[in-house]
Amino acid sequence: MMRFYLCTHRFYCGIDLHARTMHACIIDDNGEVVVDRSLGTDPKAFLKLIAPYRDGIIVGVESIFCWYWLGDLCREENIPFVLGHALYMKLIHGGKSKNDRIDAAKIARLLRGGTFPLAYAYPKGMRETRDLLRRRMFLVRQRSGLLTHIQIVNSQYNLPAIDKELCWQSNRAGVAERFGDPSVRQNVAVDLRLINQLSQLIVELEQYLIRTARVEDQQTYERLQTISGVGRILALVLLYETHDWSRFATVGQFLSYARLVRCSHESDGKKVGSGNSKIGNAHLKWAFAEAACLMLRVSERARRWKQRYQQKRGAGKAMSVLAAKLGRAVYHMLRKEEAFDEDRFWNGGSKSKNPVSAAVPS
Repeated sequence: MMRFYLCTHRFYCGIDLHARTMHACIIDDNGEVVVDRSLGTDPKAFLKLIAPYRDGIIVGVESIFCWYWLGDLCREENIPFVLGHALYMKLIHGGKSKNDRIDAAKIARLLRGGTFPLAYAYPKGMRETRDLLRRRMFLVRQRSGLLTHIQIVNSQYNLPAIDKELCWQSNRAGVAERFGDPSVRQNVAVDLRLINQLSQLIVELEQYLIRTARVEDQQTYERLQTISGVGRILALVLLYETHDWSRFATVGQFLSYARLVRCSHESDGKKVGSGNSKIGNAHLKWAFAEAACLMLRVSERARRWKQRYQQKRGAGKAMSVLAAKLGRAVYHMLRKEEAFDEDRFWNGGSKSKNPVSAAVPS
C-alpha cells in the first residue's frame, strides 16, 4: 500500500542527491521557486542554503544509497525530513526530459501536492547493525553460489552425485580429487578455498553480531526463536528488517512489504497479469525463504505438508507458500505478543479479509 506525505509547510525542499553533488529546489506554499541550485554534499553548505527558509521547511529526498548523512543531519538539526520510495517515485514523476534540476523540482512539488510516496527512514543506531546483517547475507549467498558451482562441475563430467552436504567442512575433504583433469581439479579447489575463507568470515561475523547487536525488544527476539529452525542470527535478521512492525496496519501490508504476495493487475474487472514484484524488502523475503528451508530440516510436520502440497502445485510453489505462511505467523506473533504455536500454524487460523494478504504468493 502506497503511503503519501500529507502535512503542509511554508517551504518544501526537494533534493536530487548523488554521492558528491546534490541539486536543491525550494518552493513556497504557493508553488513559487525560491531556491534552485546545485551544490556539493557539504553539510555546512546545505545548512547555509536553507537557513533563510528553515522556519517551516520540510526536506524530501529519494531513497538511494547515500541518504544516510542527510537524514542524520536533519535529525540533529531538528529539520523535518522524509524519504521517498524510489520505485514509486519513478512511476509517479516520469517524463520525457530528466536531469538533476527537473528531478529536484518534481520532488519538491510532490511534497507540496501530497503525492510524495514515503519510504521508511531507518533510524541511526539500529541501521548500522542491519547493514552488517545484510553484508553477512551477501557472504552467505556467495558461498552458496560456490557450492552450487561445484555441483554443476560434477554434473558436467557425469560423475556420481556428491551424497554429502558440502556446507559442512568435514564433507568437503577429497572433493577436488574426484576430477581427473588437473585444470578441472584446480577449478574446484579454488571454489573450496573460497568456501573455507567465506565460512570463517561468516562465523566471525555471526559471533560479533550476537555479542554486540542491540536488541530493543528482548521478548520479541526470544519469541522469534520459538519458530522451528530459527536461531539467533535469523531472528536478528527478522527483527532488524521488520523493526517497527506497527507501521503495518494489516497482515497484508506486511506480506506485501516482505514480497510474499503476487501483485495482481486488473482492468475493467479482468486480470491482466502481475508486476512490481521488486517493490518491498528483498532481505526480508530472503529471511522468510531461509526460515522455510530451516523449518523443513527440523520439523517432520513441515516435511509432510510440503510433500502433500508439491504433488499438486510443485516444489517451488510449496516453498513460496510456506514462506508466506511463516510471514503471516510472524506478523500475528508480533501483534499479539505470543510465541510460535506449531499446532495453530499447521491447523490453520482465521483467514484475513484483506485482499492483499489473500493474494497468491509469488
